Amino acid sequence: MASIRAVLIIALVVALYLVLFLPQWWLVRSGSPQAVALPRLFHRIVLWGLGLKVVRRGQPSTARPTLFVSNHVSWIDIMVLGAEIEASFIAKHEVDTWPFFGTLARLQRTVFVERKARKTADHRDLMVERLATGDSLILFPEGTSSDGLRILPFKSAFFSLAERRFDDRPLTLQPVSLAYTELCNLPVGRRWSGLFAWIGDQDLLPHLWRFLRAGPAVATLEFHPPVTIDGFASRKALAAWMQTVVAQGVSDAHAGRITARPAPPPNRLVPMQPEGPESGATVTVP
Repeated sequence: MASIRAVLIIALVVALYLVLFLPQWWLVRSGSPQAVALPRLFHRIVLWGLGLKVVRRGQPSTARPTLFVSNHVSWIDIMVLGAEIEASFIAKHEVDTWPFFGTLARLQRTVFVERKARKTADHRDLMVERLATGDSLILFPEGTSSDGLRILPFKSAFFSLAERRFDDRPLTLQPVSLAYTELCNLPVGRRWSGLFAWIGDQDLLPHLWRFLRAGPAVATLEFHPPVTIDGFASRKALAAWMQTVVAQGVSDAHAGRITARPAPPPNRLVPMQPEGPESGATVTVP
């Protein structure tokens, strides 16, 4: 039964890909602002097919551009975040070479970056260019994926983007905590965290197959108040504060609790425009 479920999900994804490929290719090629909307629909339908329910706390920033800063657990993060945020991802260059997944990433206008130092400036300029046009981006500042129960140190070099100003305004950054909290109506914990976390040199296809056979699950996604670098002593201080906030959110999600977050420097919060449910409400997205 589990294998049949996995095959049906794969069939759904392939069918969606075939239906949406040409429209999305045209939107990207023409530079249409709707190029960020169609991938969101794709991810929402795939999540529905997976039986992966997203419980959202808070709201994504409506400021343009915004740099969303999230912890990284797995390839599954792309679908969860992609379903909730109209933004493009920043991904390692290797993803561009992956069969099928690389094509999906390009269709979502992913910014690919290499870890080689000599390429750093070029990729930073590309990200700045995208932000300058009003595109929002999603950053995984750990630089790799974790086990999903804790987060790795945020690399402050990634936050050099926050030092740039756009239309004479500081860049808006929003910390995001992502945790996979339930599997088949039971807490994930260490026993099942490996079904979600994709760590190190694991082969993608076996991990994908195990996840597809696992059963319905819940991801908890918390959007913390947006901030800017103004008021922080340095980008390292900004990175450290964001790491603390995101880590607390992940810990609370696994423990099923809500606690106060470390406060940002005074008067450095970015005002949120009211949109949809009130900030702090819990919204379940199929």
